[in-house]
Parts: sequence; structure tokens; C-alpha cells
Amino acid sequence: MARDSEYSVVAEGLRKRYGDKVALDGLDLAVRRGTVCGLLGPNGAGKTTSVRILSTLLRADGGRAEVGGHDVRREPRKVRRRIGMTGQNAAVDEILTARQNLRMFARLFHLDKAAAARRAEELLAQFSLVEAADKQVKTFSGGMRRRLDLAASMILAPEVLFLDEPTTGLDPRGRSEVWDAVRGLTAVGTTVLLTTHYLDEADKLSDRIVVIDHGRKITEDTPAGLKGAVGGDRIEVVLSDPADLPVAVKAVARVTRGVGPETDEERLSVHAPVADGVAALTEVARTLQDAGASVADIGLRRPTLDEVFLRLTGKEKGNGSEASAE
Repeated sequence: MARDSEYSVVAEGLRKRYGDKVALDGLDLAVRRGTVCGLLGPNGAGKTTSVRILSTLLRADGGRAEVGGHDVRREPRKVRRRIGMTGQNAAVDEILTARQNLRMFARLFHLDKAAAARRAEELLAQFSLVEAADKQVKTFSGGMRRRLDLAASMILAPEVLFLDEPTTGLDPRGRSEVWDAVRGLTAVGTTVLLTTHYLDEADKLSDRIVVIDHGRKITEDTPAGLKGAVGGDRIEVVLSDPADLPVAVKAVARVTRGVGPETDEERLSVHAPVADGVAALTEVARTLQDAGASVADIGLRRPTLDEVFLRLTGKEKGNGSEASAE
């Protein structure tokens, strides 16, 4: 097992069974300190089981894991002192104010009264909650509640924070607020292991993404690396006049090196993979301009994480851009 101080979370060959069902089948994982690692996979892939083992809530049947430099099986108390955990539902008290909640949690973590007050003020500032500090939590928006919940999980400034679907049910503004808070945590050195239903969330937040299926890691890379592995750039032309479709097809075909363009007559679009995106885009744009084609939009498109997920797991996602986080 790697013991490099660069890594806050290291797992090797983790195994777990529930009766006849194999939840983890030799999972390997290494998360660098101060980064966000997104854990993705279909239902039953083993994500929640992995997080429970790494956070000492569940014992593995085999393999080893270290969090914060301590073995999760032999040193669970030391691991717990170095981690924080935020689940799908906020754990804060709605009747209390934000300041009262943070002071209460600090006292539960055995800080004395003065230290609890100081830590509460630090966290209110860190999570941009100073103006709402003396308002009851029941008046908060969803995003504010989740930021307060994150703040509560950071009372002892944990080295590692486990986030389980942190933005489920939030509107776009609330999700953006939580994303900003997570970025702020990594900026001060916290390591984050994130499971999420939302592929765009993993794309925006994760330094690296681990895709698991059937209890094993099937690939790991940066978001850009995963998308690049599925396929390179695609050129897409959207027209205003259906009469220009044949011209666009010919123009795109010239830069695709034998790969026939795909046409969506309903959207009036033509698209195809290209090797040299910028050169292809320039040539197609010039050809269409010379032909007087009515172009509504033209550009290069990268594969999405949705496409990566489907290609790697071969399984359908939920509605919208969601992948199951178990």
C-alpha cells in the first residue's frame, strides 16, 4: 500500500460482501491531499460501501485502507479525528441560528466555550454566512443550509471530508453556493471524496474522477482525460435554412478524413469527429461563408461526462444529467 504523505486516502484491494452479493471486489483508490476526488458509478457499484468503510462506519472483509495516515481497521479513533462527513440531509437544527448551531457542534466536539465561539466565527466567515449568523436556519435557502452543514462538518478542520450527494434537491443557485464552498475547502488543504448524482457537478469540482462498477475501479483520470479517452473534438454546424444542409454536409465531410458526418434534420445540424479541431473549424467556417450558407451556430464540442459514463459502464443513467451515486 502506498504511504506517500501526498495521499490523504489510500485503499488497496477492498472487499465486502452482503450475503451472496459482492459489494466491493478488490477496490483500489488513492486520493491526493488537498484535491477533490469524484466517485462515480451506477446503482450497486459500491460507492456508498466504499465511503462507509473509509469513514470507519463499516468493516471491510478484506484489503486495507488508510485515511489521514491511519489504518481504518486498526486505528478507527485516529481516523475519526481526521475526517468530516456530510450526508444527503442537513444535520443542523432549524430552530437555532447559524451561530448557535456552530457553537453547539463545537461544544459537542469538546471545545470549551471560548474556543467554540471563536471557531463558530471563523466558519461563518469562511462559508459567507456572517450576515445570516443570527437568523434561524428555517429561514435559510437550500444552498445556505448546505453551506452551514458543511461548516458544521469542518469544526475540527478535518483533513478529509466525505461528501455524499451534497447538492441533491438544490436549485442552480444553491448548487453554485455549495460548489464555491467546496472549492474553498480544498484551497485550504482539505481533501474531499465526493459522490454525486450529477455528472456536471463531478466535472466542475473534481480534480480526478474514479469510475467504479461491480465493486471495482474501471478507470481513473481527470475529467478532461476521461472525456478525451471517449473521443476527441467534434465539429457541429447548426443552420437556419434546411436548404443549406447539403452544403454543410459536404463542408464537414472535407475535414473528417473519411468519417461521414451525422445529420439531424430536425435540429438542422451536422456534426462529426475531427482530428485538428481549430483547423477544421476554420476551414468549415470559410467554406460555408463562401457558399453563403445561413449558419445559426458553429463550434467544437467535447464529449460530456454523460457520454463517458455510458461508454464505460454500459448502463443508462437517471433522468437529465444524473448518474447514480448509490
